[in-house]
Amino acid sequence: MLILRLRYYMNKFSEHIRLEELKSGKRDWHNWGPYLSERQWGTVREDYSANGDAWNYLPHDHARSRAYRWGEDGLGGISDKYQRLCFAIALWNGKDPILKERLFGLTGPEGNHGEDVKELYFYLDSTPSHAYMHFLYKYPHAEFPYQQLVAVNSMRGKEEPEYEITDTGIFDESRYFDVAVKYAKAAENDMLIEITISNRGPEAAPVTLLPTLWFRNRWSFKPGKTKPVIKVEQGGSDYGQVLASAKTPGEYRLLFETPDKLLFTENETNQERIFGTPNPHPFVKDAFHRAVVDQDDAFLKNKTSGTKCAPVYEWTLSPGESRTVRLRLTETQPGKQALTSDFTKIFNSRKAEADQFYATFITPGQDPQLSLIQRQAFAGMLWTKQFYHIDIPLWLNGDPGQPPPPASRKSGRNRQWKTLNNEDILSMPDKWEYPWYAAWDLAFHCVPLAMIDPEFAKNQLILILREWYMAPSGQIPAYEWNFSDVNPPVHAWAALRVYEIEKKMTGKGDVDFLKRVFQKLILNFTWWVNRKDSQGNNVFEGGFLGLDNIGIFDRSNDLPENGQLEQADGTSWMGLYSLNLMQIALEISCTDPTYEDVATKFFEHFVYIAEALNTFGEDRISLWDEEDGFYYDVLQFPDGHYERIRVRSLVGLSALFAVTIIPKSLQEKVPEFMSRLNWFRTYRNESKEYGAVEEREDGTILLAMVAEQRLERLLEAMLDEEEFLAPGGIRSISKFHERHLYRLWLKGKEYSIRYEPGESTTDLFGGNSNWRGPVWFPMNYLLIEALRTYEEFYGDPYRVEFPTGSGQRLSFTEVADAISKRLISIFLPDDEGNRPVNGGSPLFRDDPYFRDLILFYEYFHGDNSRGIGASHQTGWTGLVAEMISRT
Repeated sequence: MLILRLRYYMNKFSEHIRLEELKSGKRDWHNWGPYLSERQWGTVREDYSANGDAWNYLPHDHARSRAYRWGEDGLGGISDKYQRLCFAIALWNGKDPILKERLFGLTGPEGNHGEDVKELYFYLDSTPSHAYMHFLYKYPHAEFPYQQLVAVNSMRGKEEPEYEITDTGIFDESRYFDVAVKYAKAAENDMLIEITISNRGPEAAPVTLLPTLWFRNRWSFKPGKTKPVIKVEQGGSDYGQVLASAKTPGEYRLLFETPDKLLFTENETNQERIFGTPNPHPFVKDAFHRAVVDQDDAFLKNKTSGTKCAPVYEWTLSPGESRTVRLRLTETQPGKQALTSDFTKIFNSRKAEADQFYATFITPGQDPQLSLIQRQAFAGMLWTKQFYHIDIPLWLNGDPGQPPPPASRKSGRNRQWKTLNNEDILSMPDKWEYPWYAAWDLAFHCVPLAMIDPEFAKNQLILILREWYMAPSGQIPAYEWNFSDVNPPVHAWAALRVYEIEKKMTGKGDVDFLKRVFQKLILNFTWWVNRKDSQGNNVFEGGFLGLDNIGIFDRSNDLPENGQLEQADGTSWMGLYSLNLMQIALEISCTDPTYEDVATKFFEHFVYIAEALNTFGEDRISLWDEEDGFYYDVLQFPDGHYERIRVRSLVGLSALFAVTIIPKSLQEKVPEFMSRLNWFRTYRNESKEYGAVEEREDGTILLAMVAEQRLERLLEAMLDEEEFLAPGGIRSISKFHERHLYRLWLKGKEYSIRYEPGESTTDLFGGNSNWRGPVWFPMNYLLIEALRTYEEFYGDPYRVEFPTGSGQRLSFTEVADAISKRLISIFLPDDEGNRPVNGGSPLFRDDPYFRDLILFYEYFHGDNSRGIGASHQTGWTGLVAEMISRT
């Protein structure tokens, strides 16, 4: 802890100063950032269909022609924090049928494993203030294989792998362009932009670049709203200039090196193409496609203003040749050197400052590959911050002057969330496959974000609990496709981790932050108790709890034979929640003793839940199976009989999450709490209830859902390479089920599950996420944290076999470190240059321009660690950055 504090105070470089200016409100360095979505098309918020079919209502083919209602998307772009003015790039290789303005991918119904982006792009760098950013896109020389990707994937079944863009051969012989987009801020509203296109192929190839500036269309949806304008201004002898004017965000100028031509149009829907009705004018959103791809720009020749503008650069690049364009987007009137010497100086400074900032995370002698992985993980987390806007009442009722939504909308998706009105910058799982916030994902994002921008991490947790997110009932919205689904309650845990990370860095904990989130978390906890414990026995249901297809049936819908599922993971999550709220209350109690009472309340609630996990109900049904040494869900039926769902999965291992210690030093600061704890402990022991409290000789107290007598049995399974322990971490379902298919027959119908280490073979929750064998970072992270806590209590003498059957016995800390190293190894190259995440791809191994590029997938193959699912879900996979800091 002392080393972290010294690093923080001794290395206050320019980026640290910018973050302090942000915190104090002196300067708003977050006003501009990478806030554009990468897929606004096909999202729920843009869906006004009668049947809730978001994918088909606004498909990729409509995106270039249709003005969005709630946000914008773009390639390697930026916007202001309310996404009023946007900038991104567009490209054309002389062969594609459309401009490359946005990323392409398969919709959920098109993919054999759900939706999937089919592009190669990488987030290479960003500082927390976004004063320096670096994005890389791989653009093929040949015509982009849109139809081939759709057609081949449509022919593949669930048992087959996805057909990826690298499988098409389009990148063979390095026949592609590297398109590098870099940003450097001279001030919070003064962005320098450098775009470099390099031909990596063996032959000359043409490319057209359109750096595009546009206003989000808000005028079409609000009658009487003043329409903004972008118009030509006098530039210099070697640069052009346009002025973008709007009431908000005010006036901005875009300077750009002299182009081959300058195009203007309006960011308005092409009514003729989309709806078959005449356009009032030809200056529609997709006019640049006609001008560039169809080589028909005569209709734009005399247009010198609009709401969308792009200078056009046309090149033919020789093998190995690179061309660079400089631009500057600024609210000030720049000087004569705005794109020359001043530009170079600022860019070099911001890059050096980024290097200084991230150097503080490097330990002496650290493997450079670890630094590379960590920095790209941080970059991915920062690039996937997104402007998110939806006003549910307005979405349900429609805009004035626009056709009303179908009547079915009032009885459809998210209709209950009439108080939800979001218009903020949020940390997203990723900006293509999940271009919307997911409640429990966001909680995990905040852990690595707290390492580099603790204020932003804290504000994200405060935001998701605000009244324009949280329902009046206390429910936290889950995710856009169904805000009413239930995600695991991990926000109290995240608040504690963020608080602890900042305290270690600065030496001072933000107790006011804990107080702010604590009050709202109590509301959410009460919602859980009232809505998800239907029997009042402290055993919780919860539903799918973010684990998609981990069960033998959909745990969120009606269950077979009107059964009720008592969930081991739902109960464990609530045990963890109780502990976290107790810990927060105790931390606040150190300076405000009035919180001791509520700390007691959550301590007692934890004990009740821990007891219920192990025995519940009049018949003393236990979620613990003594014969198997494992926790299982129990399906209860109205006639009183029940079935134990004997699936060995993370559902059972989740009981390990809920563990904490109360050191003697803390006990002395909270005497009233300790008095009540000791009374309650004696009372429950006299009742011979399950013991959730252990005490060491020095007075240190352990609170755990899994007490010592059951801990070793659970770990025996978890650390067995024939069960949960994979080369890249802990699997979501035991490999035991590869050999032993689990079957349950109910009234002649079979429900079954088997170990599936890769892509999902079911359609549950769209079939794009698989919890039946692969490795998932967030759950691994919680298991690692739990092991470290057990180490604090039991100490080095207590050892467990790792791996099971090896004869090697390690301490809990050593086991935690070993699992962390397996997770980190997913991204490390072996002696031949193969990174497991890439699945043996020759392109990523052999091409020097791919070799150091890292993709942070949603989850990883249970046997070989290949990346699966969303290819850019740095969000919770970004936890690897925090793991590296502990190696």
